[in-house]
Amino acid sequence: MTGKTNSLYLLLISVHGLIRGHDLELGRDADTGGQTKYVVDLAKALAQQKAVARVDLVTREIIDPAIHTDYANPCEQLNEQARIIRIAAGPEAYLKKEDLWDYLDIFTDNLLHWLNQQPRMPDILHSHYADAGYVGMRLSHLTGIPLVFTGHSLGRDKRSRLLAMGINSEVLEQRYNISRRINAEEDTLATADLVITSTRNEIAEQYELYDYYHPERMVVVPPGTDLEQFHPADGQAYAFPFKRCLKHFLKHPKKPMILALSRPDERKNIVSLVQAYGESTELQALANLVIVAGNRDDIREMDEGAQSVLTEILLLADCYDLYGCIAIPKHHNQEDVPDIYRLAALSKGVFVNPALTEPFGLTLLEAAACGVPLIATENGGPVDIIGNCHNGLLVDPLDIEAIAQALLTILKDPEQWQTFSQNGLQNVSKFYSWQAHAKSYLKKIKPLLDQQRPIHKVKRERNLLRYQNRAIFTDIDQSLLGNAEGLQKFAQCLRAQRKNVFFGIATGRRLDTALALLKKNGLPTPDVLITSLGTEIYYAPHITADTAWARHIDHHWNPKAIRRILAEIPGLVLQPKSEQSRFKISYHYDSERAPSPDEINALLRQEDQAVNAHQAFGQFFDIVPIRASKGLALRYFARQWNIPLERILVAGGSGADEDMMQGNTLAVVVANRHREELSQLSEPERIYFAEQPYALGIIEAIEHYDFFNKD
Repeated sequence: MTGKTNSLYLLLISVHGLIRGHDLELGRDADTGGQTKYVVDLAKALAQQKAVARVDLVTREIIDPAIHTDYANPCEQLNEQARIIRIAAGPEAYLKKEDLWDYLDIFTDNLLHWLNQQPRMPDILHSHYADAGYVGMRLSHLTGIPLVFTGHSLGRDKRSRLLAMGINSEVLEQRYNISRRINAEEDTLATADLVITSTRNEIAEQYELYDYYHPERMVVVPPGTDLEQFHPADGQAYAFPFKRCLKHFLKHPKKPMILALSRPDERKNIVSLVQAYGESTELQALANLVIVAGNRDDIREMDEGAQSVLTEILLLADCYDLYGCIAIPKHHNQEDVPDIYRLAALSKGVFVNPALTEPFGLTLLEAAACGVPLIATENGGPVDIIGNCHNGLLVDPLDIEAIAQALLTILKDPEQWQTFSQNGLQNVSKFYSWQAHAKSYLKKIKPLLDQQRPIHKVKRERNLLRYQNRAIFTDIDQSLLGNAEGLQKFAQCLRAQRKNVFFGIATGRRLDTALALLKKNGLPTPDVLITSLGTEIYYAPHITADTAWARHIDHHWNPKAIRRILAEIPGLVLQPKSEQSRFKISYHYDSERAPSPDEINALLRQEDQAVNAHQAFGQFFDIVPIRASKGLALRYFARQWNIPLERILVAGGSGADEDMMQGNTLAVVVANRHREELSQLSEPERIYFAEQPYALGIIEAIEHYDFFNKD
């Protein structure tokens, strides 16, 4: 990497949508909008800084005949020191972001495997949006690498605005997986060392809605725009190919253009703009309305949200009889976009962003850089953009009359139009260049580099591995014990394969009680014991503690504060000292008196305590450090001992086992009275629901996977 051996390696993570280094398909669907352009431009800009040796932008690999083969390319070079890396996760086909949640653990496992093959680990992880936030959080917990998070848009804000529009909560869950998204955002904010936002408004009005709200960890770094691509017209409008398609729609194409350019998404609120235009005969006489809302061949084949928006626009056009003064082109290329803005500027028109909320608004910068005045929502990023550039007006996006009046204010006053146009041209260049963004970005992350303590992989001698190239891990109480015949068969199976297979225990029990129970039931001593809900790891034959893991999970762990916060909570009673450990606080939980687990978690987050908390069997409540869990400890073991996750069979029987069963491990849910807690797991190739109970279920899974012969 050009000899900069001591420089920074930055890993950007943006999972969903269609991301490539050229011809971005912006507006194709709800997942391919401003964020995809932002992360590509960010990667390029950071890679051009002297302090940066390497930037990798990681996204999902997609192999789908319905989309371009570019998205199946495992590695795409952006410039000399930046590239796009594509990681497989779940089905090969393109999936919308709401359908990706079940595959994020697989994405994380595959990404960590890829990172382990690289010459060095990143200095910083930077996750974009909630799904990548989940991935970055897991990676940070596993590696100790500092995490930076940019939400782009946030679930709590989206939920409140969609509810206000009359969409009921059941539809929100079904269509957007909104609760899962919000939980991921809460957990990511609890982990992130730094949150980068585009505007102060995001911090004050959107992140403030979250339990783990700490504005001192949040900074504003406005993104840039490509001023070589977006600039005023240097010729006449007749040279713009896009102009030809407008002639099919407009009786008087030379009128000023009211331009909206966005995805056909409910949140973009284009329908309100059409209503404002339709209600004002003065506007219709003064200007044309041009809506560039993605690309389509047949509205009936689009996703439900886009279908609904475009259908409503067409119905309104008919209702208000807007034929001849409204244009809704079916297709445009990414190369057309600068010319579309320039056409609006040459017509003395206005660019409108009426979104319910706009996290930033890259289209506003692009339009301003081409000389178009702005009218934009007062919710979100436009407040800062127009505040800095003084090139337009802010409106309430739900006030149709206010939108119409703002348009008339600019369109009827040529001097005001000229002032806004010139202010935009000057101030976009001053405040919103990518070079300024990259320099500010590196300055903001520097304190994280000084404090990072990543967990290092220990070199293991081959003779210590004893030729074992796979492992079986199981919980004790709900997975292993419960059937004497099965237990005896399982013990015999282990002894027969002892030279080839690690035997591991992953339990909520303490070490002493776990060992005593295993001995009592005639089981061989495990090669590795993960105890106290993943907070302790021990190795045979001398039951040696892994002190590196203990140091790693001690990050931000404050048991005294946790006990103080929960001391007065009804229905929570500390268990005896024999059930407590250095990294585990255990309570008896009375479900009739105690708050829900979610409410307890929210209280802890509000008090700045980032933890993993679990309710078990309806009567126990355990709290461990945020970097600790059975699944995280198991992955740490796999990395330290060079055991591929695909060669680890994990047996579980209750909700406490869920996180070690997701991802790339082979899993079995044994039959028992608590298995319904794992019924939501759905990965048929990697999660097997056994018919047999307890240890017999594990033996059944060994046969199902042909585990001892699996490559």
